[in-house]
Amino acid sequence: MGDQIARGEDFEKNAEKKLTGWGLFGSKYEDAADLFDKAGNCFKLAKSWDQAGAVYVKLANCHLKLDSKHEAANAYADAAHCYKKSNTKEAISCLEQAVNMFLDIGRLSMSARYYKEIAGLYEQEQNLEQAVSYYDKAADLFQSEDVTTTADQCKQKVAQFSAQIEKYPRAIEIFEEIARHSVNNNLLKYGVRGHLLNAGICQLCKGDVVAIINALERYQELDPTFSGTRECKLLVDLAAAIDEEDVAKFTDAVKEYDSMTQLDAWRTTLLLRVKETLKAKELEEDDLT
Repeated sequence: MGDQIARGEDFEKNAEKKLTGWGLFGSKYEDAADLFDKAGNCFKLAKSWDQAGAVYVKLANCHLKLDSKHEAANAYADAAHCYKKSNTKEAISCLEQAVNMFLDIGRLSMSARYYKEIAGLYEQEQNLEQAVSYYDKAADLFQSEDVTTTADQCKQKVAQFSAQIEKYPRAIEIFEEIARHSVNNNLLKYGVRGHLLNAGICQLCKGDVVAIINALERYQELDPTFSGTRECKLLVDLAAAIDEEDVAKFTDAVKEYDSMTQLDAWRTTLLLRVKETLKAKELEEDDLT
C-alpha cells in the first residue's frame, strides 16, 4: 500500500514538473496527463481515495487544456468514483462537471447516467429534495434517448420521494402517467394496479374525499380490470373510512390487505400519515361533544 502511494506521489510530482517546465504547449499537457493517469491508478490500488480523486481532477484539467472535453468528462467521472468512497460532496461536484461536459458534446445517454448517479448519492444522504431534482433530470434525458424502462425507474423515484416530502400532486401525476402508458404493454400491464394503488394512497394523503372518489372512477376507466382487484377494494374501503372518520374501519382495511399482500415501507409510512390525520380529527370531534 505504502509503495503504491509513494509511486503515485512520484508520478504526480513529475506531472507537476512537466506542467511548470518548458516544452511544446500540447506535448507537455499530454505528458502530464499520462503521468497523472498513472498516479491515479497507484492511488486507487492503495485505496487512497482522496488522493486518487484529486489527481483525476488534475488529469481532467490537462484534457481541457488539450481541448478534449470527452476525455476531461471521463476523468471527472473517474474522480467522482474515487470520491464516492470518501467524500460525497466532492463526488457530486465532479459528476456535475462530467455531466456538463457530456451535455456540451451531445452525449445525452452519458449525461443521463451520471444525473441518475448524482440522484442516488443525494438519496443516500437522505436529501430527498435534491434526489427528486436529479432523478427528474435523468428521466427527461433517458426519455429523449428512448431508454423508457430506465426513465420510468427514475420517474418512480421522483414520485416516491415527492410523496415522502408531501408533494402529493406531483407524485400522483407521475404514478398515473406510468399506469397510463403501461396498461397496453403486455410486459408492464401487470404492474398497473400497483401504480394506481400508489397514486390512490397519495390521494388519501391529500385528504380530499371527493378527489379520491373521482380518482377511483378514473382508474377504473383507465384499466377496466382494476375494479376487481384487492388494490381497488383497499382504496374504496379506506376512502369510506376517511369519509366516515372511522379509524377502526381504516385500520381493519389495511390489516386485511396486508395479511394477503404485505405493504412495503413506503406505503406503510404514507398510510400511517393518513391514519394519524384521521385520529386527530376523531379526537377533535370527541372534544367538541
